[in-house]
Amino acid sequence: MPQGESQWSGEKVAYEVADGVATVTLNDPEKRNMLSGQMLSELVEAMKLAKASEEVRAVVLTGSGEKVFCAGADLGGFAADVPLVAKHFATDLFLKFFRLMPRLGKPSLCAANGHVLAGGMGLALSCDLVIAKEGATFGTPEINVGAFPYMIMSIIYRNVPRKKVNEMMLLGERLSAEQAVEYGLANKVVPAAEFETAVSEWATKLASKSPVLMRLGHDAMYRQQDMALDDALEFLRSQLSLTFTTEDIVEGVTAFFEKRDPQWKGR
Repeated sequence: MPQGESQWSGEKVAYEVADGVATVTLNDPEKRNMLSGQMLSELVEAMKLAKASEEVRAVVLTGSGEKVFCAGADLGGFAADVPLVAKHFATDLFLKFFRLMPRLGKPSLCAANGHVLAGGMGLALSCDLVIAKEGATFGTPEINVGAFPYMIMSIIYRNVPRKKVNEMMLLGERLSAEQAVEYGLANKVVPAAEFETAVSEWATKLASKSPVLMRLGHDAMYRQQDMALDDALEFLRSQLSLTFTTEDIVEGVTAFFEKRDPQWKGR
């Protein structure tokens, strides 16, 4: 995919840019948007395209269809008659996606239009914000089919209280969208009739911010989270000093006092 592409569609993932927002859609509804190797590969490429595009200021990740955002990994691959080492290497695509999302340099919003299950939960929680459609459920049912949510475990534990994660993974039961908000899996639940509007409103707000300050702040959010406290404080102080060098902070403060909308320069 060439840089600057504003619309692209693979066999399993669609990508479109409008008004500074890149919408990345898991597009295999007949298979409940299961994460095949091809879908993961196209998903990583779409996110790389969004990261590289100066036109894109925010990213929305969603699924096609009405009932399921993503049902997790394609279980057929687990039982495939291929060498174990090939299965091991195939999971590298999950790592590429999970490592890429904190480094997008721009905010991401998951529009959970349906059930968020197994590896699909890893995709959702890799986004900065999650809006769930009413009726969607969240769960890690891997234990019910003789597996375990290894690939997404570290991400879930960074978002949800430990005992609740233990419950989800060991029992394999689902949470309602409202419970997902209560335990930190999602930001809010929206009725189906209001879902697209709510996603658009948040995406528009995210895209309206200074791209340079959003990049600095977004990078800092993730880099500091696993630092020791003293290291984090020194790092964040350095990022504040770097922010003082930008033209956009001057514009933002000036616009505030002049009671007008800021005109970001992106530098």
